[in-house]
Amino acid sequence: MISVQVTYRIKPDFVEKNKKNIHNFLVDFKSMLTTKFLYNVYVKEDGLTFVHHSMYADEAMQQEVLNTPSFLAFQRERDEHGLIEAPSIEILTHIGSSMRTI
Repeated sequence: MISVQVTYRIKPDFVEKNKKNIHNFLVDFKSMLTTKFLYNVYVKEDGLTFVHHSMYADEAMQQEVLNTPSFLAFQRERDEHGLIEAPSIEILTHIGSSMRTI
């Protein structure tokens, strides 16, 4: 299993656009109808720091998800117009969960 956490901070005037772009790719992710990945997005109390946590059954599933056109558009727009600082990417080692594993 592959588990990744990405944290980034955006400009205040980009928050609503970022949330809209996140919504767009999550709609597409939900339509994939697979149990081979889980993707969650959070915003911290400051309202500017976003945390994306994803879990994939394997590299093929990870590549399929990461190459979804709406996700690529989200990343491109965030990187070109919204970032205050570059995203921090952490690879996590999955220990356990209350959910069924993917």
